[in-house]
Amino acid sequence: MLELNEETGQRETLFTEVILPLAISKTYTYRVPLELNQQIEIGKRVVVQFGKSRIYTAIIYKISNEPPTLYEAKYLIDVLDEKPIVTTQQLELWEWIADYYLCSIGEVMQAALPSALKLASETKVILLPESGYDKTLLSDKEFLIVDALEIHSELRVSDISKLLGQKTVFPLLKSLFDKNVIHISEEISERYKPRLKTFIKLDPFYQDADNLKVLFAELERAPKQLDALLAYMQLSRQYEGQVAKSQLLETANCGGAAIKTLSEKGIFISEKQVVSRFLESDEFISKDFLLSETQQAAFNSIQDQLTEKDVVLLHGVTSSGKTQLYIKFIEQAISAGRQALYLLPEIALTTQLVERLKNYFGNRVGVYHSKFNDNERAEVWNKLLKGEYDLVLGARSAVFLPFNNLGLIVIDEEHEPSYKQFDPAPRYHARDTAIYLAQIHHSKTLLGSATPSLESYYNARAGKYGLTELMERFGGSQLPAINVTSLTDGKNKQTLQGNFSENLVNAIRETLERKEQVILFQNRRGYTPLLRCKTCGYTPKCINCDVSLTFHKSTGKLHCHYCGYKQDTVSICPACGSTHIEEKGFGTERIEDDLSMIFPEARLARMDFDSTRSKNSFQRIIADFEDRKVDILVGTQMVTKGLDFAHVTLIGIISADSLLNYPDFRAYERSFQLLSQVAGRAGRRNNSGTVVIQAYDTEHRIIHQVIKNDYDSMAQAELIERRNFKYPPFYRMIQIDVKHQNLQQANYTAEKLGQALKQILGDRVVGPEFPLIGKIRNYYIKTLMLKIERSNVSIAKIKKTLQAVLQNFEADKNNKGIVLRVDVDPY
Repeated sequence: MLELNEETGQRETLFTEVILPLAISKTYTYRVPLELNQQIEIGKRVVVQFGKSRIYTAIIYKISNEPPTLYEAKYLIDVLDEKPIVTTQQLELWEWIADYYLCSIGEVMQAALPSALKLASETKVILLPESGYDKTLLSDKEFLIVDALEIHSELRVSDISKLLGQKTVFPLLKSLFDKNVIHISEEISERYKPRLKTFIKLDPFYQDADNLKVLFAELERAPKQLDALLAYMQLSRQYEGQVAKSQLLETANCGGAAIKTLSEKGIFISEKQVVSRFLESDEFISKDFLLSETQQAAFNSIQDQLTEKDVVLLHGVTSSGKTQLYIKFIEQAISAGRQALYLLPEIALTTQLVERLKNYFGNRVGVYHSKFNDNERAEVWNKLLKGEYDLVLGARSAVFLPFNNLGLIVIDEEHEPSYKQFDPAPRYHARDTAIYLAQIHHSKTLLGSATPSLESYYNARAGKYGLTELMERFGGSQLPAINVTSLTDGKNKQTLQGNFSENLVNAIRETLERKEQVILFQNRRGYTPLLRCKTCGYTPKCINCDVSLTFHKSTGKLHCHYCGYKQDTVSICPACGSTHIEEKGFGTERIEDDLSMIFPEARLARMDFDSTRSKNSFQRIIADFEDRKVDILVGTQMVTKGLDFAHVTLIGIISADSLLNYPDFRAYERSFQLLSQVAGRAGRRNNSGTVVIQAYDTEHRIIHQVIKNDYDSMAQAELIERRNFKYPPFYRMIQIDVKHQNLQQANYTAEKLGQALKQILGDRVVGPEFPLIGKIRNYYIKTLMLKIERSNVSIAKIKKTLQAVLQNFEADKNNKGIVLRVDVDPY
């Protein structure tokens, strides 16, 4: 950067365009004070005033000596960083996301940066209670801030600014943050805790045969302690000295008192270790594991295709050992001196993989996900900037991290809907964003799934991506046997017990008798989705949303799953006074209730959004199930992802029809994926597995394709439908929601916007129509859908035209109060 003008020899006045963490359509230009000329650099954070009094942290986007023409540039206040915290590759990605997903680059910045790195006037500052800082090392102003935080539980940045009587306090807060004294956050999120397990070791003194002999003689008077020692010796040989306390208690059958006494005597040594919450196989832990013949063939195929293609799709059945292939390719990238990113749809559900990869690759593995608080996320960000990580595991937001030498991106379960961000903007898809990120870094992308998305499958079949298939389960285990049972027959013959067919009840009973475990899947939470008056047909509805209320037995109330509204349940119809209130449908709570009646001796657990809200509840349920303290696990989609248990031999799908009949063009694809993934939870070791699918429409095409594990037939049938009715992957879709609190205004403005778009884009515009749920949180919604062909048209030009129409529409004062929500690739 030039500080002196070469012609005049005078110091040059510089201007910076900055990205503000706001939904404004343009960057904003500030003048650089001469004393800061040498400090500014693209990617650094600067402190600026925007508006009358608001102070923000902005990112330097461009530097020039050209002042803005439309307004007088204010001076930027300060530069926060010694080195850039955002790389040029990240800024390139931000630009692409803003252009592709039709949002502002400020919204991308807001999503990308951890809250601790984007201070603003309203940012909350909290004192870290466990930091153990030395007050004598604080400056006078830092001491004042800490003193105030000890009195108040939290302060806003604007409060601290008033306290010190100065406009900007960001450098002081950055200093306290770096010293680990304060926590900076838009909101406080709970800290994720790893699972600890107690292991027992024998004191080294007793490794000597003579000493051990003496010990056995001493313990003859204490038979329980002797039993514990004998059990330890047996397990120690089996597990090479790694004996879990729980295993010892189960094997010795002596109670905890004997083990406690032996520990107090110094004979046993207890120590806690971080362990996976899932059962692991040795093949994943061993540093020199060998690929099977089919895995090696798949590895060679992928490697050959990556020489020509930037993206390869690995289509491998559940439990085929895809993770081992990922590890081998990650190892290659790291050996070549490059970084790797491993994306997972639900990082909190796959903690066993984190442990496996840390065991394999060591401490240069970073983890980035929503269970981390903002300080922890900022720490990962900074460590990656310094090059301290070779591999990062993360959920979708990990695509925003500052990689500097990315060589490989692995996207596991690439079909998962949770890779898509729905609200707020940017409404990006992590899979597609990651593929563009790989292009920026000139790296490769490996997609993996047992049930690929039709977009990825089509791209692979069309030759855009490479394709490798792995159709054998690892270790020779067989795919589970799938049985379909008719609910219609059960009703006609009156053999249903609650919502369970005779076949499923018998299968559960036999599984429990064999001391094995069961997972039951029902894609609805709550007890009863619908209450209805038999006399007049009245149904309790949410006062804020156009949905019926769901009864939850755990609270005894009716709940709205969209806005959180609750009310007391009804036993008398408020419309006609009738007491004939019937329950329609069922959720996971009802299934759990029915099971407790049919199998009163069985130990039950439920895993859904309601049962996993509290701290560590998910981990507790999984740990109990893993330790076989639970016989039957009932759950929603949570039970389909990442769970791997040796003793689960029966999967029950309570109602397949609710998936198949959902009004969405992806319903059949998603049903096939979900049913196949749930079925894949059974028989994942040497045990054979069974799946029972309950349905009214037992002859449905998708059910038979799941039974045959015939992904290709499902894909071909769906692709024909998609082509005929103008859906992806043959057409691009852009959804525009028009929202207003007044129904007539929502209707009028949606029609007006639809006409404006149809004049330019013609029959590519569909609607406006009410969506499935026409009112949420007191806003009425009308939806316009754009279907744009992929060939012979410039999507960039269409998006530019759309943006211009939407900007003019929002600028019209007659449209005051209207909220527009734009979603590119909405499903």
